[in-house]
This record gives sequence, structure tokens and C-alpha cells, in this order.
Amino acid sequence: MPLTDLKIKNTKSQPDKTVRLYDARGLYLEIAPSGGRWWRWKYRFARKEKRISLGVFPEVSLKEARTRCDEARGLVTAGLDPSERRKAAKAAAEAKAEADTNTFEVVAREWYDKQAETWNPDHAKRVLSSLVRDVFPYIGARSIKAIESPEIVTLMKRIEARGVRESAHRVLQRISEVFVFAVASGIAERNPAADMVKVLAPKPKTENFAAVIEPKRFGELLRTLDGYQGTTAVKCALKLAPLVAVRPGELRKAQWKDVDLDAAEWRYMITKTDTPHIVPLPHQAVTILKSLHRFTGEGQYVFPSARSRTRPMSDNAILAALRRMGIPADEVTGHGFRASFRTIGEEVLRIPVAHLEMQLGHLVKDANGTAYNRTKFLDQRRRTMQRWADYCDDLRDKGRVVEMQMRA
Repeated sequence: MPLTDLKIKNTKSQPDKTVRLYDARGLYLEIAPSGGRWWRWKYRFARKEKRISLGVFPEVSLKEARTRCDEARGLVTAGLDPSERRKAAKAAAEAKAEADTNTFEVVAREWYDKQAETWNPDHAKRVLSSLVRDVFPYIGARSIKAIESPEIVTLMKRIEARGVRESAHRVLQRISEVFVFAVASGIAERNPAADMVKVLAPKPKTENFAAVIEPKRFGELLRTLDGYQGTTAVKCALKLAPLVAVRPGELRKAQWKDVDLDAAEWRYMITKTDTPHIVPLPHQAVTILKSLHRFTGEGQYVFPSARSRTRPMSDNAILAALRRMGIPADEVTGHGFRASFRTIGEEVLRIPVAHLEMQLGHLVKDANGTAYNRTKFLDQRRRTMQRWADYCDDLRDKGRVVEMQMRA
């Protein structure tokens, strides 16, 4: 039964024991033998039972205690530990009292602003997001000079506990880079995160099923993708990915204004290198895009988000489709197809490496060290992409490997 103000008023302290009056959902009032009364909330976080104080009665009423309890419960629901948040807030107050403006978050954001100028926007967004989610709530308010190695170890263990070991390694690397920046700037004297990778569990070994270079198995993969039963946009993306061998982000962010179906070309800027690129489209890719145009052609994106036509399809849409088909989802959507195109194209189809590299959007230089422009080998690349698409059809439909030799 929920606690009432009358019951609180009528309950007296006991000289030889602590009295607890329980309300609901873990909230209770603790009455000490001395007469002091504290609101406390019992909760579970990371499979551990914890308690947090919500104030002293009667300064904090029953109604206010329930409100504070709801706020703390909201943090747990969001994946944040109220106790750790409180410690962070206390540390922030201590830092302010010491008039130390060089907190970890302040320095990290200064480091980020300098580095982000040279990064791909998507990468920059991921870096900042990881710091805001996994680092700032815990050590962000701490003076960067006062942070010790054990605090970082605790931080890393908290991330590992979520089952994301690779994320833990990436976050540790970024923390270390912030400290290196702080030392170079004269803000800190040492890097407590240096060589700490040894305390982390090894990075998981992932099997990129889509990055296969054996033609027969690649054909099996194509048949699996062809059998996908889902939304039209995702199905078309899965069928198009192996034919064009572009980077995952380039595929899902493709815009109709860049696609010329009559000329069978897709022209866009490679975000990684900020250079223009041309993808000759084989007739199989044109057929896929024409069928998709009926559904998404009036919008900006070729593969719009299922939630909003003003945004491109998310990474999760493709990864979720791969999982449902039993294909490992660790970055196989595009990069794996690129590896297949590069290796099979050279070793089986005997396509010149320069043509493959140009088509992949890699920097290719001539004998004088000058980078080729985007139209170099364009005619040969058109033939290459059509030949590759025909070969994929043969692998998928007939289930056999055909050794094809390119004409001199």
C-alpha cells in the first residue's frame, strides 16, 4: 500500500533499530534511531542493487520525494546510473569551487573542434556522440589534471558491460588522444590512459560473410540477398550494393538528382576524399533503380528513411535485414562487396587493377605521380561494371563459376 502523510506523521523512531516505511517502486523513508528521516530509493543497475538518497523529511515532502524518484527512474531507463550522475555533479561543484575551468569535457571539446575540421562529418558525429554518451556523464566535469587511471578503468568496464568491446577500444583511444592534446597544450602533465588497452578484453574477431572472395560462396550470398522479403527500398539496396561496389554511406545517401538513368551514370562527391566520382550503371542496376523510382522518385533520396522521406535510410535498416537473413552484420553492407569486387575482379575476371581502383574511388596515380581524374578509363569502367554485373547474374542464377578472360 502506498505511503501516506498521516502514516509518516504517526510513525516514531525506535531506539534500537532503523525503521523503514515503504511507498512504491523502491521508494521508502528511513527513520534512524536518532530521529533523522531520509528518503531513499532502491534500484537495480547493471544487475546490481543500489540505493540513492532523495533528501531529508520534512524538507522534502512525500510528493517531492516521488517526483525525485520518478526523475531518477527516468535516468535508469535511459541507461544512466543516478548515483554516478550525482558523483559527476559533485565533482563538477568541486571543480567550480577550485576555479578550475580545464575539466575533461572542456578540453575534450576543444580537442574535438580542432580535429573535426579534418574529419568526415559522419565520423565526427560518431566521435562526439560516443564522448557525450559514455564519457562526459562520468568524468566530464572532473578536472583533467585530477583524473587517475582507475577512474578510466572503471569507465571502460562500464562500456564493456554492455557487450560492446569494440566501442570500449574506440572510446579509450579517444580519451587517450584528449590527454595527449592536454599534455601538449600544457594543461595536463601526463596521460593516465596510455597503454591501458591491456586492461580491456581483446577486440572480438568478426566474420564478414559478405566480404567473400571465393566465387561460389559469393554466388550463395547473392542468392540469399535476392530472397530477402521486406520493404522495397531495402530490397533494392541489397540487390544494388554488390553491383555498384560503393561505400555503405554513399549508397544509402544516394540522391535522385545525381542519378542519370538515361545515361546509366551515378555522379556524386566522395565524402571521404571530397572528390567527384562517376559510377557507370550496368543495365541490371538501371532496372533496379527504375523499379524503385516509382516508389521514391518524387523525393530527394533514392533510399529514404522509413520514418521520414527527408532523411536517408539508416545503417540499421540494412544491418537488420542482414541479421534476419542470418548474415553477420559487422560492416558487410558495402565494404564487403567492395572487397569481393576488387579481388574477384582481378583474380577471376582479370580486370586491370587500375580500372578496379578507379571504380572503387581510390586515389590512382600515373607513372609521373599525378592522380588520374574522374573520367580516366571511363569507357573501360563501363565495360567492367557491365561485365561484373553479368558475372554476378551467372553466379546467382546458375550457381556456377565461369572463368572469364578480358580481351587484350
